[in-house]
Amino acid sequence: QVQLVESGGGLVQAGGSLRLSCAASGIIFSINTLDWYRQVPGKQRELVASISSRGRINYANSVQGRFTISRDNTKNTVYLQMSSLKPDDTGVYYCHLPAYIGAESWGQGTQVTVSS
Repeated sequence: QVQLVESGGGLVQAGGSLRLSCAASGIIFSINTLDWYRQVPGKQRELVASISSRGRINYANSVQGRFTISRDNTKNTVYLQMSSLKPDDTGVYYCHLPAYIGAESWGQGTQVTVSS
């Protein structure tokens, strides 16, 4: 019943931009912190950004100044605006609910590929 659906990934040239969206259902969206993670092929999944119900935001150092996380509680959607993309940003990007555990806390992921 909890569902997170990511969208917006794709192929982009280095220096380009993408905006990812994550639509949530089956939760009280407004009270939940939401995270964006990414998983680079062959590497551990890493936290990219998070936004709390109160608007507190954290970014990984590697994306600071380039990515912006935001949320629209009227649409039950969290966004990740990505600019100045680098090849190292390539990976599968996942929406995450830290208040939940197991598979239901993750979306299916959306692929982001940045070419050099």
